[in-house]
Amino acid sequence: MTQRTTADPPTGGGLPAPSPALLITMLGRRLSAEIEGDLVVHGLTLRHLSALGHLRRDPGRSYSELARRAGITVQSMQATLRQLEALGAVERRSPSGRGRTAELHLTDAGNRLLAAGQDTIAAADRRLLATLPDHDAATLGELLVRLVRAANVGAEA
Repeated sequence: MTQRTTADPPTGGGLPAPSPALLITMLGRRLSAEIEGDLVVHGLTLRHLSALGHLRRDPGRSYSELARRAGITVQSMQATLRQLEALGAVERRSPSGRGRTAELHLTDAGNRLLAAGQDTIAAADRRLLATLPDHDAATLGELLVRLVRAANVGAEA
């Protein structure tokens, strides 16, 4: 006889509910795929959107600072920013002085792409929450914020 874990779906009759961690993971994967599919029309990915958001909040960061904040390697961030530069969304400014690190800044095109990406996220939010009464949607948002804070997600941002 095999032992059931909380990650297994319930079979009814008073068995424990499925794992919240598993449910959040499943929902997160589905939402990520959905959002990525919607962002592609703008030539963006979630990684691009994250880099644009970091640069808007804190312009002038270097590749390594952005990589650290996003939790990815410097090489991955460089590739992401090269793609954004090709889209005209990011510009590299070299401060005077030998050995100075290039500073990265959003362009007007970058601000427009970021706005389009934020609209895409807002549309995903509306689709996700459409089946919930307003008070449940608000409660879900509050609970997710508490869980994110407790897990220290985004603390490097």
